[in-house]
Amino acid sequence: MSVAEQLVETVGTLPPERQQEVLDFAEFLAVRYVANGPRRSSRGICADLGIEITQEDINNVRREMWANFPREDML
Repeated sequence: MSVAEQLVETVGTLPPERQQEVLDFAEFLAVRYVANGPRRSSRGICADLGIEITQEDINNVRREMWANFPREDML
């Protein structure tokens, strides 16, 4: 007997309110399992867009972002 068959048999012996609890828990586990599944990197997600970001691009953006830090009016 498979686990699914055992589960159906066991849950069938429970009162309806307990069956609902089992269903709620199974749905919770399903959502948690999907949420913790394998994730693609941002490079993998954007790979088909043809965007090429170089280390020089990153360095330029960092310089721009931090150019006015700390600002004199903030001291």
